[in-house]
Amino acid sequence: MSPTFRSLHNANYRLYAAGGMVSNTGTWMQRIAQDWLVLQLSGGSGTALGITTGLQFLPFLLLAPVAGLVADRMPKQRLLQLTNIGMAVPAAILGVLAVTGVAETWHVYVLALLLGTAAVFDAPARQSFVSELVSEDDLTNAVGLNSASFNAARLVGPAVAGVLIGALGGGAQATGWVILLNALTYAAPILALRGLDMSRLDSPDVAPREPGMIREGVAYVRERPDLMLILAIVFFTGTFGLNFQMTSALMATQVFGKGATEYGLLGTFLAVGSLTGALMAASRTSVRHRLVVGAALTFGAIEVAAGLMPTYLTFALMTPLLGLTALTMITAANTFMQLHTTPGMRGRVMALYMMIFMGGTPLGAPVVGWVGESFGARWTLILGGLMTMAGVAAASLLYLRGVRRAERLVQGRPGVLTGV
Repeated sequence: MSPTFRSLHNANYRLYAAGGMVSNTGTWMQRIAQDWLVLQLSGGSGTALGITTGLQFLPFLLLAPVAGLVADRMPKQRLLQLTNIGMAVPAAILGVLAVTGVAETWHVYVLALLLGTAAVFDAPARQSFVSELVSEDDLTNAVGLNSASFNAARLVGPAVAGVLIGALGGGAQATGWVILLNALTYAAPILALRGLDMSRLDSPDVAPREPGMIREGVAYVRERPDLMLILAIVFFTGTFGLNFQMTSALMATQVFGKGATEYGLLGTFLAVGSLTGALMAASRTSVRHRLVVGAALTFGAIEVAAGLMPTYLTFALMTPLLGLTALTMITAANTFMQLHTTPGMRGRVMALYMMIFMGGTPLGAPVVGWVGESFGARWTLILGGLMTMAGVAAASLLYLRGVRRAERLVQGRPGVLTGV
């Protein structure tokens, strides 16, 4: 088997990845359909789109530490089955409301918040469960393949959603059928989790209940400058740069005057680069800080360039580069956090990672939406790219300053190590 796909020799991982692929495809279909539904209900409001995105990711900002604690204190296989049910229910309700023609913008807001609440408990368990399925030697590969699966779904999901919405009339009711289809796809990971061979899982002991466990996780990360640098990078990229779901919708409709099909195709073009980046990540044997920093800076520069593209075609041609650099950064950051964290802390650490990475969206998405509505959709990309580069550069400089200070201490500066 090719080294790029070596984790697939593990039967448990193959089953888990297959279920995830089905569910991820449905998730991307709903993302396109939900955004299109909001645009239909709100008269094309970028602010409404930003509020919806922000509400869906708000639970990551508020509940991620609790979710990480639950992931460390509960068998992840059981927890993931419950979270998939929790995500299927609000999707089904929203789909029914849209199909019956009674959906209103506030319905989308509420159900996006409920979906996000289930997703925040799913994320740290799903991220850290990979280390129970495969050996440490295969973890980098498995994380890369997970990203590849996610972005292969991104290739298919947006295009299918766009075509289905267009074929069904392009209105709010058409989006409802796509959202209902996503609700059904959550059955795939539930069945896959039930079918795993428990004897082959390398599950750590469930952490006993003790006071201060969340504070312990935060303190663990704060004492690790290497992890703090990664969290700073994902904060700036997640908050200001990775708003493709919203910026693509605004660019397609407001700048280029396109419909649902062309909007869906932008997601597919983006996924071409994302899938390439994920497969490249799966072939790596190690991850270093410089890869995360370099990919984040390059991503920010390309995002600025994309905002300046004059036509739909040139903008679409830039999206694979956005996907490639974004996924290189995301996969490298995720892998670094898992490989450099002790197993008993992994759930809490990955919850903090997801809180910083995705929890920044409620802060950035409404602002980006307002920028698009007030100054034009192009500025959502230009400003996002500039903020990303500035934040990553500042975090990297602070980290290097700390490293140099520590090196001077190790070299025995007078009065520091000797006690003189």
